[in-house]
Amino acid sequence: MAGKTSWIKLFHNEMARDLRNFDSYSDFTNEGGIEAVAVSVESILPDDLLERILSCLPIASIFRAGSVCKRWHDIVSSRSFLWNFSHVKSHKPWYFMFTSSDEPIGHAYDPVLRKWYAIDLPCIDKSNWFIASSRGLVCFMDNDSRSELHVCNPITKYSMKLPEPSGSKFSDYSALAISANRVSHNYTISVVKSKQVPGNFFQWDISIHIYDSETNTWATSLTEVLLEWRGGDESVICDGVLYFLLYSTGGGMSDHRHGLVTYNISNRSSHGLLIKSFIPAPCSLTCGRLMNLKQKLVMVGGIGKQDRPDIIKGIGIWILCGKEWQEIARMPHKFFQGFGELDDVFSSCGTDDLIYIHSYGAPALLVFDMNVKQWRWSQKCPVTKRFPLQLFTGFCFEPRLEINP
Repeated sequence: MAGKTSWIKLFHNEMARDLRNFDSYSDFTNEGGIEAVAVSVESILPDDLLERILSCLPIASIFRAGSVCKRWHDIVSSRSFLWNFSHVKSHKPWYFMFTSSDEPIGHAYDPVLRKWYAIDLPCIDKSNWFIASSRGLVCFMDNDSRSELHVCNPITKYSMKLPEPSGSKFSDYSALAISANRVSHNYTISVVKSKQVPGNFFQWDISIHIYDSETNTWATSLTEVLLEWRGGDESVICDGVLYFLLYSTGGGMSDHRHGLVTYNISNRSSHGLLIKSFIPAPCSLTCGRLMNLKQKLVMVGGIGKQDRPDIIKGIGIWILCGKEWQEIARMPHKFFQGFGELDDVFSSCGTDDLIYIHSYGAPALLVFDMNVKQWRWSQKCPVTKRFPLQLFTGFCFEPRLEINP
Protein backbone atom coordinates (compact mmCIF):
# COMPACT_ATOMS: atom_id res chain seq x y z
CA MET A 1 0.00 0.00 0.00
CA ALA A 2 1.80 3.10 -1.24
CA GLY A 3 2.39 5.87 1.25
CA LYS A 4 1.51 3.69 4.23
CA THR A 5 3.49 2.59 7.23
CA SER A 6 2.75 -0.44 9.30
CA TRP A 7 2.85 0.89 12.85
CA ILE A 8 -0.74 -0.21 13.55
CA LYS A 9 -0.44 -3.61 11.87
CA LEU A 10 2.81 -4.49 13.65
CA PHE A 11 1.44 -4.26 17.15
CA HIS A 12 -2.33 -4.31 16.63
CA ASN A 13 -2.58 -7.88 17.91
CA GLU A 14 -0.40 -7.12 20.93
CA MET A 15 -2.58 -4.16 21.83
CA ALA A 16 -5.86 -6.00 21.32
CA ARG A 17 -6.02 -7.09 24.94
CA ASP A 18 -5.29 -3.57 26.08
CA LEU A 19 -7.86 -2.05 23.77
CA ARG A 20 -10.49 -4.25 25.38
CA ASN A 21 -9.65 -2.42 28.59
CA PHE A 22 -10.52 0.91 26.97
CA ASP A 23 -14.06 2.16 27.14
CA SER A 24 -16.25 0.99 24.30
CA TYR A 25 -16.52 3.28 21.29
CA SER A 26 -20.14 3.98 22.18
CA ASP A 27 -18.99 5.34 25.54
CA PHE A 28 -16.31 7.37 23.84
CA THR A 29 -18.69 8.93 21.35
CA ASN A 30 -21.03 10.00 24.09
CA GLU A 31 -18.33 12.13 25.67
CA GLY A 32 -18.69 15.56 24.19
CA GLY A 33 -20.92 14.69 21.25
CA ILE A 34 -18.20 13.12 19.09
CA GLU A 35 -20.69 10.83 17.36
CA ALA A 36 -22.63 13.71 15.83
CA VAL A 37 -19.42 15.32 14.64
CA ALA A 38 -18.25 12.04 13.10
CA VAL A 39 -21.27 11.90 10.79
CA SER A 40 -20.63 15.36 9.37
CA VAL A 41 -16.87 14.88 9.24
CA GLU A 42 -17.21 11.71 7.21
CA SER A 43 -19.22 13.48 4.53
CA ILE A 44 -17.65 16.94 4.52
CA LEU A 45 -13.99 17.01 5.52
CA PRO A 46 -11.22 16.00 3.09
CA ASP A 47 -8.69 13.39 4.22
CA ASP A 48 -5.87 15.84 4.94
CA LEU A 49 -7.99 17.98 7.26
CA LEU A 50 -9.49 14.96 9.02
CA GLU A 51 -5.98 13.63 9.40
CA ARG A 52 -4.85 16.79 11.18
CA ILE A 53 -7.84 16.65 13.51
CA LEU A 54 -7.32 13.01 14.43
CA SER A 55 -3.61 13.61 15.09
CA CYS A 56 -4.58 15.90 17.98
CA LEU A 57 -6.49 13.14 19.79
CA PRO A 58 -5.07 11.36 22.84
CA ILE A 59 -3.23 8.13 22.00
CA ALA A 60 -6.01 5.87 23.30
CA SER A 61 -8.59 7.75 21.23
CA ILE A 62 -6.45 7.31 18.09
CA PHE A 63 -6.56 3.54 18.54
CA ARG A 64 -10.31 3.65 18.87
CA ALA A 65 -10.66 6.04 15.94
CA GLY A 66 -8.80 3.54 13.76
CA SER A 67 -11.56 1.01 14.48
CA VAL A 68 -14.43 3.26 13.42
CA CYS A 69 -14.31 2.56 9.68
CA LYS A 70 -11.93 1.71 6.85
CA ARG A 71 -11.39 5.35 5.92
CA TRP A 72 -10.36 6.32 9.46
CA HIS A 73 -8.17 3.22 9.75
CA ASP A 74 -6.34 4.12 6.53
CA ILE A 75 -5.87 7.70 7.71
CA VAL A 76 -4.31 6.84 11.08
CA SER A 77 -2.12 4.21 9.36
CA SER A 78 -0.58 6.64 6.90
CA ARG A 79 2.87 8.20 6.97
CA SER A 80 1.40 11.66 6.60
CA PHE A 81 -0.67 11.04 9.75
CA LEU A 82 2.51 10.27 11.68
CA TRP A 83 4.02 13.48 10.30
CA ASN A 84 1.06 15.49 11.56
CA PHE A 85 1.19 13.64 14.88
CA SER A 86 4.88 14.48 15.27
CA HIS A 87 4.02 18.19 15.05
CA VAL A 88 1.70 18.01 18.02
CA LYS A 89 4.11 19.59 20.49
CA SER A 90 3.43 17.42 23.50
CA HIS A 91 1.22 14.66 24.78
CA LYS A 92 0.69 14.49 28.52
CA PRO A 93 3.04 11.85 29.96
CA TRP A 94 1.71 8.48 31.00
CA TYR A 95 2.88 6.89 34.24
CA PHE A 96 3.70 3.18 34.25
CA MET A 97 3.41 1.67 37.72
CA PHE A 98 5.03 -1.67 38.43
CA THR A 99 2.57 -3.78 40.38
CA SER A 100 4.84 -6.76 41.00
CA SER A 101 8.07 -6.79 43.00
CA ASP A 102 9.59 -9.56 40.87
CA GLU A 103 8.22 -9.24 37.33
CA PRO A 104 8.04 -6.08 35.19
CA ILE A 105 4.24 -6.09 34.96
CA GLY A 106 1.92 -3.21 35.69
CA HIS A 107 -0.47 -0.58 34.43
CA ALA A 108 -0.05 2.77 32.65
CA TYR A 109 -2.01 5.86 33.65
CA ASP A 110 -3.34 8.25 31.00
CA PRO A 111 -3.86 11.69 32.63
CA VAL A 112 -5.92 13.03 29.73
CA LEU A 113 -8.65 10.38 29.82
CA ARG A 114 -7.81 9.61 33.50
CA LYS A 115 -7.72 5.86 32.90
CA TRP A 116 -5.34 2.97 33.61
CA TYR A 117 -4.36 0.48 30.90
CA ALA A 118 -2.65 -2.88 31.22
CA ILE A 119 0.27 -2.81 28.77
CA ASP A 120 3.32 -5.02 28.33
CA LEU A 121 6.81 -3.53 28.29
CA PRO A 122 9.33 -4.92 25.79
CA CYS A 123 12.97 -5.66 26.71
CA ILE A 124 12.84 -5.37 30.47
CA ASP A 125 13.18 -8.51 32.61
CA LYS A 126 12.79 -7.18 36.16
CA SER A 127 11.09 -4.19 37.73
CA ASN A 128 14.30 -3.11 39.52
CA TRP A 129 16.12 -2.22 36.29
CA PHE A 130 17.30 1.38 35.79
CA ILE A 131 14.88 3.34 33.62
CA ALA A 132 15.04 6.72 31.87
CA SER A 133 12.77 8.27 29.23
CA SER A 134 12.67 11.14 26.76
CA ARG A 135 10.20 12.19 24.03
CA GLY A 136 8.54 8.79 23.66
CA LEU A 137 11.66 6.64 24.05
CA VAL A 138 12.43 4.61 27.18
CA CYS A 139 15.86 3.21 28.05
CA PHE A 140 16.24 0.16 30.30
CA MET A 141 19.50 -0.92 31.96
CA ASP A 142 19.89 -4.14 33.96
CA ASN A 143 20.61 -3.83 37.66
CA ASP A 144 23.22 -6.60 37.85
CA SER A 145 26.06 -5.97 35.41
CA ARG A 146 24.87 -2.43 34.48
CA SER A 147 25.94 -3.23 30.90
CA GLU A 148 22.78 -4.56 29.21
CA LEU A 149 20.81 -1.66 27.77
CA HIS A 150 17.72 -1.49 25.56
CA VAL A 151 15.84 1.44 24.03
CA CYS A 152 12.18 1.09 23.10
CA ASN A 153 8.93 2.87 22.39
CA PRO A 154 6.36 1.35 24.82
CA ILE A 155 3.46 2.30 22.53
CA THR A 156 4.70 0.89 19.23
CA LYS A 157 6.74 -1.90 20.91
CA TYR A 158 9.75 -1.22 18.68
CA SER A 159 12.98 -1.89 20.61
CA MET A 160 16.73 -2.15 20.10
CA LYS A 161 19.53 -3.60 22.20
CA LEU A 162 22.54 -1.31 22.54
CA PRO A 163 26.21 -2.30 22.53
CA GLU A 164 27.76 -2.55 25.98
CA PRO A 165 29.19 0.66 27.46
CA SER A 166 32.92 1.04 27.68
CA GLY A 167 34.76 0.66 30.97
CA SER A 168 34.13 -1.60 33.92
CA LYS A 169 30.87 -3.53 33.89
CA PHE A 170 30.29 -3.35 37.62
CA SER A 171 29.91 -0.26 39.77
CA ASP A 172 28.61 0.48 43.24
CA TYR A 173 26.15 3.09 41.93
CA SER A 174 24.91 3.97 38.45
CA ALA A 175 22.73 6.77 37.08
CA LEU A 176 20.99 6.51 33.70
CA ALA A 177 19.68 9.35 31.51
CA ILE A 178 18.44 9.73 27.91
CA SER A 179 17.72 12.74 25.73
CA ALA A 180 15.97 12.37 22.36
CA ASN A 181 15.71 14.99 19.64
CA ARG A 182 12.10 15.53 18.58
CA VAL A 183 13.03 16.54 15.01
CA SER A 184 15.86 14.18 14.05
CA HIS A 185 14.84 11.37 16.45
CA ASN A 186 18.51 10.88 17.32
CA TYR A 187 19.19 10.34 21.01
CA THR A 188 21.97 10.50 23.58
CA ILE A 189 22.28 8.21 26.60
CA SER A 190 24.51 8.79 29.60
CA VAL A 191 25.57 6.38 32.33
CA VAL A 192 27.33 7.83 35.37
CA LYS A 193 29.21 5.12 37.26
CA SER A 194 30.42 5.54 40.82
CA LYS A 195 32.82 3.07 42.43
CA GLN A 196 34.52 3.24 45.81
CA VAL A 197 38.30 3.49 45.78
CA PRO A 198 39.50 0.26 47.47
CA GLY A 199 40.22 0.80 51.15
CA ASN A 200 39.02 4.41 51.22
CA PHE A 201 35.33 5.12 51.86
CA PHE A 202 35.80 8.87 51.27
CA GLN A 203 37.23 8.55 47.75
CA TRP A 204 35.05 7.53 44.80
CA ASP A 205 35.86 6.99 41.14
CA ILE A 206 33.32 8.75 38.92
CA SER A 207 33.10 8.03 35.20
CA ILE A 208 30.66 9.36 32.58
CA HIS A 209 29.86 7.20 29.55
CA ILE A 210 27.98 8.68 26.58
CA TYR A 211 26.14 6.82 23.81
CA ASP A 212 25.39 8.48 20.45
CA SER A 213 22.61 6.88 18.39
CA GLU A 214 23.98 8.35 15.15
CA THR A 215 27.23 6.42 15.44
CA ASN A 216 25.90 3.57 17.62
CA THR A 217 28.99 3.92 19.82
CA TRP A 218 29.91 4.65 23.43
CA ALA A 219 32.63 6.99 24.64
CA THR A 220 34.00 7.53 28.12
CA SER A 221 33.81 11.30 28.43
CA LEU A 222 35.17 11.83 31.90
CA THR A 223 36.86 10.02 34.76
CA GLU A 224 37.54 11.67 38.09
CA VAL A 225 38.12 10.85 41.75
CA LEU A 226 35.85 12.71 44.16
CA LEU A 227 36.67 13.26 47.83
CA GLU A 228 33.89 12.98 50.44
CA TRP A 229 31.19 12.70 47.77
CA ARG A 230 29.89 9.77 45.73
CA GLY A 231 27.50 9.41 42.81
CA GLY A 232 24.08 7.78 43.06
CA ASP A 233 21.24 6.73 40.79
CA GLU A 234 19.72 10.13 39.93
CA SER A 235 20.62 11.96 36.72
CA VAL A 236 18.90 13.77 33.86
CA ILE A 237 19.85 15.59 30.64
CA CYS A 238 18.42 19.07 30.06
CA ASP A 239 19.27 21.14 26.99
CA GLY A 240 22.55 19.31 26.38
CA VAL A 241 23.70 19.41 30.00
CA LEU A 242 23.94 16.35 32.23
CA TYR A 243 22.93 16.86 35.86
CA PHE A 244 23.44 14.25 38.55
CA LEU A 245 23.16 14.13 42.31
CA LEU A 246 26.08 13.60 44.66
CA TYR A 247 25.74 12.11 48.12
CA SER A 248 27.92 13.10 51.08
CA THR A 249 30.11 10.35 52.52
CA GLY A 250 30.51 12.21 55.80
CA GLY A 251 33.06 14.91 55.01
CA GLY A 252 32.82 18.51 56.13
CA MET A 253 32.42 20.20 52.73
CA SER A 254 28.68 20.80 53.12
CA ASP A 255 26.04 20.80 55.80
CA HIS A 256 23.72 19.02 53.38
CA ARG A 257 23.61 15.36 52.46
CA HIS A 258 23.07 16.06 48.74
CA GLY A 259 24.56 18.25 46.06
CA LEU A 260 24.29 18.63 42.29
CA VAL A 261 27.00 18.70 39.63
CA THR A 262 26.75 19.47 35.92
CA TYR A 263 28.55 18.23 32.82
CA ASN A 264 28.12 19.78 29.38
CA ILE A 265 27.67 16.83 26.99
CA SER A 266 27.94 18.94 23.83
CA ASN A 267 31.26 20.44 24.99
CA ARG A 268 32.88 17.37 26.49
CA SER A 269 36.04 17.63 28.53
CA SER A 270 37.99 14.84 30.18
CA HIS A 271 39.51 17.18 32.76
CA GLY A 272 38.48 16.93 36.41
CA LEU A 273 36.09 19.83 36.73
CA LEU A 274 33.01 18.25 38.28
CA ILE A 275 33.39 19.61 41.78
CA LYS A 276 33.80 23.16 40.38
CA SER A 277 30.21 22.96 39.14
CA PHE A 278 28.92 21.84 42.55
CA ILE A 279 25.50 23.24 43.54
CA PRO A 280 24.33 22.61 47.12
CA ALA A 281 20.87 21.17 47.73
CA PRO A 282 18.21 23.80 48.57
CA CYS A 283 17.83 22.40 52.09
CA SER A 284 18.53 19.25 54.09
CA LEU A 285 17.05 16.46 51.95
CA THR A 286 16.35 12.82 52.68
CA CYS A 287 16.29 12.05 48.93
CA GLY A 288 16.06 13.81 45.60
CA ARG A 289 14.47 13.01 42.23
CA LEU A 290 15.63 14.85 39.09
CA MET A 291 13.50 15.46 35.98
CA ASN A 292 13.45 17.50 32.78
CA LEU A 293 10.36 19.68 32.43
CA LYS A 294 10.51 21.65 29.18
CA GLN A 295 14.33 21.75 29.27
CA LYS A 296 14.33 23.02 32.85
CA LEU A 297 15.82 21.00 35.69
CA VAL A 298 13.27 20.22 38.39
CA MET A 299 13.88 18.34 41.62
CA VAL A 300 11.36 16.68 43.92
CA GLY A 301 12.90 16.12 47.32
CA GLY A 302 12.08 14.77 50.74
CA ILE A 303 12.66 17.51 53.30
CA GLY A 304 14.51 16.27 56.39
CA LYS A 305 13.92 17.41 59.95
CA GLN A 306 16.52 19.84 61.24
CA ASP A 307 17.48 17.67 64.21
CA ARG A 308 16.91 14.33 62.43
CA PRO A 309 17.93 14.72 58.77
CA ASP A 310 17.06 11.08 58.05
CA ILE A 311 13.41 11.69 58.99
CA ILE A 312 11.21 13.13 56.23
CA LYS A 313 8.83 15.90 57.31
CA GLY A 314 7.55 16.96 53.90
CA ILE A 315 8.06 16.89 50.12
CA GLY A 316 9.06 19.93 48.08
CA ILE A 317 9.52 20.84 44.41
CA TRP A 318 12.31 23.13 43.18
CA ILE A 319 13.45 24.42 39.80
CA LEU A 320 17.08 25.31 39.09
CA CYS A 321 17.56 28.90 37.91
CA GLY A 322 21.21 29.37 37.06
CA LYS A 323 22.89 28.02 40.18
CA GLU A 324 20.05 28.86 42.55
CA TRP A 325 17.12 26.68 43.55
CA GLN A 326 13.68 28.28 43.41
CA GLU A 327 10.96 26.55 45.42
CA ILE A 328 7.83 25.92 43.36
CA ALA A 329 5.57 24.08 45.78
CA ARG A 330 5.35 21.96 48.89
CA MET A 331 3.03 19.01 49.18
CA PRO A 332 0.03 19.81 51.41
CA HIS A 333 -0.08 17.78 54.61
CA LYS A 334 -3.31 16.03 53.62
CA PHE A 335 -1.51 14.50 50.64
CA PHE A 336 1.75 13.87 52.48
CA GLN A 337 0.12 11.66 55.14
CA GLY A 338 0.97 8.02 54.58
CA PHE A 339 4.27 8.56 52.76
CA GLY A 340 6.30 7.18 55.68
CA GLU A 341 9.12 8.72 57.69
CA LEU A 342 12.54 7.37 56.75
CA ASP A 343 14.77 8.48 53.85
CA ASP A 344 13.72 7.06 50.45
CA VAL A 345 9.98 6.57 50.77
CA PHE A 346 8.65 7.72 47.41
CA SER A 347 9.16 7.52 43.66
CA SER A 348 8.80 10.61 41.47
CA CYS A 349 9.30 11.58 37.85
CA GLY A 350 7.77 13.95 35.32
CA THR A 351 7.87 15.60 31.94
CA ASP A 352 6.06 18.43 30.16
CA ASP A 353 4.05 20.07 32.99
CA LEU A 354 3.17 17.03 35.07
CA ILE A 355 4.99 15.55 38.06
CA TYR A 356 4.05 12.13 39.44
CA ILE A 357 4.75 11.14 43.05
CA HIS A 358 3.79 7.98 44.87
CA SER A 359 4.80 6.10 47.98
CA TYR A 360 6.75 2.88 47.53
CA GLY A 361 4.34 1.24 49.94
CA ALA A 362 1.05 1.88 48.11
CA PRO A 363 -0.35 2.11 44.55
CA ALA A 364 -1.93 5.55 45.08
CA LEU A 365 -0.54 8.03 42.52
CA LEU A 366 -0.34 11.78 43.18
CA VAL A 367 -0.14 14.25 40.28
CA PHE A 368 1.12 17.84 40.45
CA ASP A 369 0.36 20.20 37.54
CA MET A 370 3.12 22.81 37.22
CA ASN A 371 0.93 25.12 35.12
CA VAL A 372 -1.87 25.59 37.62
CA LYS A 373 0.07 24.53 40.77
CA GLN A 374 -2.58 21.93 41.53
CA TRP A 375 -2.31 18.62 43.42
CA ARG A 376 -4.70 15.76 42.75
CA TRP A 377 -4.89 12.00 43.07
CA SER A 378 -5.08 9.95 39.89
CA GLN A 379 -7.90 7.52 39.32
CA LYS A 380 -7.37 4.47 41.54
CA CYS A 381 -4.92 1.99 40.07
CA PRO A 382 -6.70 -1.32 39.34
CA VAL A 383 -4.42 -3.37 41.59
CA THR A 384 -4.59 -4.29 45.24
CA LYS A 385 -1.73 -4.72 47.66
CA ARG A 386 -1.28 -8.48 48.09
CA PHE A 387 1.05 -8.53 51.10
CA PRO A 388 2.30 -5.93 53.64
CA LEU A 389 5.83 -5.57 52.27
CA GLN A 390 4.85 -5.34 48.61
CA LEU A 391 6.53 -2.33 46.98
CA PHE A 392 5.47 -0.20 44.03
CA THR A 393 7.56 1.97 41.76
CA GLY A 394 7.32 3.34 38.24
CA PHE A 395 8.36 5.79 35.56
CA CYS A 396 6.68 8.23 33.19
CA PHE A 397 7.03 8.49 29.43
CA GLU A 398 5.52 10.57 26.67
CA PRO A 399 3.20 8.43 24.51
CA ARG A 400 4.23 8.96 20.90
CA LEU A 401 3.85 7.04 17.65
CA GLU A 402 6.41 8.59 15.32
CA ILE A 403 9.70 7.97 17.17
CA ASN A 404 11.46 4.60 17.40
CA PRO A 405 15.02 3.57 18.29
